Amino acid sequence: MNFVTFQFFQTVLTFPSRSPTPSCGSSTMSVWLTAAAGLAILALAYIRTFCPYFRDDCAYTLRCLKLGIRLSKYRKSKPFYSILDCFLDAVKRQPNKTFIHFEGRSFSYGEADLQSNKVARALQAEARLKEGDAVALFLPNEPSFVWTWLGLAKLGCPAALLNFNIRSKSLLHCFSCCGAKVLIAAPELLDAVEEVLPTLRDQGIRVFLLSDRCSVEGITALSDKIAEASDRPLPPELRANIHIRSTALYIYTSGTTGLPKAAVVTHERVWAASFVQASSGTTADDIFYINLPLYHSAGFLIGMTGGIERGLTLVLKKKFSASQFWDDCRKYNVTVMQYIGETLRYLCNMPKKENEKNHKVRIAIGNGVRSDVWSEFLNRFGDIKVRELYAATEGNIGFINYTSKIGAVGRVNFLHQIFFPYTLIKFDIEKEEPVRNSEGLCIRAETGETGLLVGKITRRSPFVGYAGNKQQTEKKRLSDVLKKGDMYFNTGDLLRFDHEKFVYFQDRVGDTFRWKGENVATSEVADILTLAACILEANVYGVKVEGHEGRIGMAAVTLKEGETFDSADVYKQVVSYLPAYARPRFLRVQPSLEMTGTFKMKKVKLVEDGFNPALISDPLYFLDPDQKMYVPLTEEIHGAIAAGKIKL
Repeated sequence: MNFVTFQFFQTVLTFPSRSPTPSCGSSTMSVWLTAAAGLAILALAYIRTFCPYFRDDCAYTLRCLKLGIRLSKYRKSKPFYSILDCFLDAVKRQPNKTFIHFEGRSFSYGEADLQSNKVARALQAEARLKEGDAVALFLPNEPSFVWTWLGLAKLGCPAALLNFNIRSKSLLHCFSCCGAKVLIAAPELLDAVEEVLPTLRDQGIRVFLLSDRCSVEGITALSDKIAEASDRPLPPELRANIHIRSTALYIYTSGTTGLPKAAVVTHERVWAASFVQASSGTTADDIFYINLPLYHSAGFLIGMTGGIERGLTLVLKKKFSASQFWDDCRKYNVTVMQYIGETLRYLCNMPKKENEKNHKVRIAIGNGVRSDVWSEFLNRFGDIKVRELYAATEGNIGFINYTSKIGAVGRVNFLHQIFFPYTLIKFDIEKEEPVRNSEGLCIRAETGETGLLVGKITRRSPFVGYAGNKQQTEKKRLSDVLKKGDMYFNTGDLLRFDHEKFVYFQDRVGDTFRWKGENVATSEVADILTLAACILEANVYGVKVEGHEGRIGMAAVTLKEGETFDSADVYKQVVSYLPAYARPRFLRVQPSLEMTGTFKMKKVKLVEDGFNPALISDPLYFLDPDQKMYVPLTEEIHGAIAAGKIKL
């Protein structure tokens, strides 16, 4: 019994059984007030001892209630109030406040508004855009990305955010599946555009380059037209038919088709994602550092539109740099940062300095950080509130760890579960399918047991799906989960809920793994591998590497009859058609690939085997960028990788 509890009981037990005189009413009242105070103290002591996260739960629930009321209001508002309108209100309220810092230059909210007006008017004149026309953006992280998106939003045009690392077949696929008739590209990506230009011309696609001039036939320079355009505001009537369920964006996510899928992001989803900053405790006084790509939902939705929702200042970085990170934070007085697991590990791997805690960063928002890296990050860089989250661009369920409990991606919250129903169900890893009972229904996973996360599809938590890909949309829908006829979104992720109601990410299932902060579609990589003349079949998977986040690419391959492994040709195909993060660094040559009874390639044993040549008798190869070929994976190379001497 602690001291507070003992005091309370002592007070109660020494109360007089009756008043000594009839005139002691005030004394009786005093006794009851003392008892009430004691009960309150006892309740607080109980909460602190047995419900240590009660305060955090209440604060988060209150924030979410306020944000939910706002979203409900936006759903009903006529005309619809979008994130663009939120930006325009910020322009009226604080036109001179810095909106974006970029490479030594600063741009105010007012300047951003005027520049986006010019972009919109130039596109209106040159591309004849109208409400609902999709436009693909092939741009790196730079302010023009933001102006261009704002300009399109003012015209009522959804934007497709293309990954600037993709090339050739993937680029054409991503462009075409969203139905865009206009492509806007950056000058540094001109070579990638020229590679697919003949196909774009055949399809009648207009291509614009953010440059003052362009000598390539079929590509129109746009920057000179923007400079000459009027900066007058555009009438809201141009986007009068936009509502909360209208498509705002197309953001690409890896899938099992072999090519990225265009997740349809509605205005409702934009609002929901932009609230992550608010629910994490950021305010208009914060300065938010974006070093993740704007084509990602993390950089664009949580970072950029979240910053607009708060009315704060953004620091935009072209790409992440561990060596410049803390200097940037000190230079711009950054108070909130974004991360993926890899970036925190990169920061922790930097040589230690004396001034590492000399910064103003108070909140870090992101996902995918390992517990050991999380702990080291806090020990080295100070008391930063890490808001680890779990979400998917196209999904209808997400979590955020608002308590900073190391290792957890979120917390089970009763209000969250009421409004956005979800559950964990038992999953057969070998068969890669949910376990069902005799009635054909799924079985809930027990507390502490790993299960597949599924989110119920309702009007409040919809799953819109993928543009131009009905088959993949249907594959993500799971029916007859808890009762006949219900419908859930299949996240494809294995999670675990513990007895304290914390949520832990365990692994991914199916045909996608994550490396360098990017999702890698295994079948896309397999398709590229089989372009090599010597390879018959390829089974691609991700394997863990000590000291690294996620899983690095590896493939088991079989060779065509009479062929030997041509390491130079395989290297050529991989480097020509895949971005660096998707290239399989390890290859395992097998006589045949093991299949399931339904002719699916087995991966579980391969993943468990890893890439240790001392344990695997099959020939193993390692992608060596210096020699520009796959070289035999020796125990010496394996040891160097394990020791961190070879950069992956």
